Amino acid sequence: MKKIFLYRFLITILIASVLGCTTPYSYQTNGFEEIIVIEATITNENKNQEIKLSRTYKLEEAKPKFETEAVVYVTDDEGNKYDFDEGEESYISANKFQCSPDREYQLHIITKDGKSYLSNKEKLTTETSIENLQANAVNKEGVTGIEITVNSFDPTNTSKYYRYEYDETYKVIAPLWYPEKAVAVFFSPGSNPRGEIIVEKRTTEARVCYSNEESRDLILTNTNKISEDRVVNFPIRFISSKNPIIRNRYSILVKQYVESLAAHTFHETLKKISNNGSILSQTQPGFLYGNIKSVDNPGEKVIGFFNVSFCSEKRLFFNFEDVLPNIQRPNFQYDCPYVDPLAPANPYIFNYCFTPGPNCQGDLILDFIQSGNRVLVDYIGTKYTLYPTECGDCTSFSSNIKPSFWID
Repeated sequence: MKKIFLYRFLITILIASVLGCTTPYSYQTNGFEEIIVIEATITNENKNQEIKLSRTYKLEEAKPKFETEAVVYVTDDEGNKYDFDEGEESYISANKFQCSPDREYQLHIITKDGKSYLSNKEKLTTETSIENLQANAVNKEGVTGIEITVNSFDPTNTSKYYRYEYDETYKVIAPLWYPEKAVAVFFSPGSNPRGEIIVEKRTTEARVCYSNEESRDLILTNTNKISEDRVVNFPIRFISSKNPIIRNRYSILVKQYVESLAAHTFHETLKKISNNGSILSQTQPGFLYGNIKSVDNPGEKVIGFFNVSFCSEKRLFFNFEDVLPNIQRPNFQYDCPYVDPLAPANPYIFNYCFTPGPNCQGDLILDFIQSGNRVLVDYIGTKYTLYPTECGDCTSFSSNIKPSFWID
């Protein structure tokens, strides 16, 4: 499950528990109740599995509190134990392992204050894989764009409940990249001029970069109302034709989790609560319990679900013109307007000199380059063309490391 839904939900229930149904709203957090939050999904994938532990936080606090120094492990019904080590923001299994369909698994947690938590015993869900991903041009509510859809089929008719996540990666090409860069070199204090600009060849990639974003929504579906256990063209992601992430080449990795009815119900309820337009609505929820309980205090509130899911994944690549050949490409992520170098008042051209007077802007150029706010995109004599750094150096907001999976 994704943090954004958990924390919207947590804020909702905490305010609801303080206010009741009729008390006027107060922005101050009173009577705050700290509750442990457990995000745990282990799968059939042979990998280092991950479990996240945190605490609810007050409205005025910036982020959740990572639960440190806990003992975390998973056991199965054959007596095997899978230990998890504390990482920066989660607990990672000490060794790679994968869930087997004939085993039952149970999550164990002991916090640093000695409290113990135990999940129900869970089995791996049915093996059902993604059949294919598609990217199609569509028009949704008057907006032209690209919709990513998924298809899968379970001939045994036992999967039924599905959850999806995606990880998207896209190529960024700086539109005003220049093969040389400006470096500000400063002299000793009191010198006049203060320094100089040295123009040198670039030695690292700054034109082509790759950005990455993960899904933040709970994407759920089920096949209960149809005769076959078949997911048909289920929409995973819609991207407007004006979104710059598809300006060049785009890739999406979609993961499909087959869930139990209990897990699906938990996530579906969580999604409904998270999407509720007003925390003061007439349909305030009660506390949402999962399958994890306190060993020491059965009445203690615990938020989270231990999920043992069959997971499959597929990756899709496309270029903008592959799907939308007759549509204008979206603009770059940042405003980089072309201005004629011969224009009488070009706001991006500066005069590199240090003679007193308004016509010399050497000090301004030094400050721009030192601060990283501007980047050199051309120069002729003393005329330096400087644009916002993002226009000529994609590493200012993206990564120049090409992903190992990337195919051009």
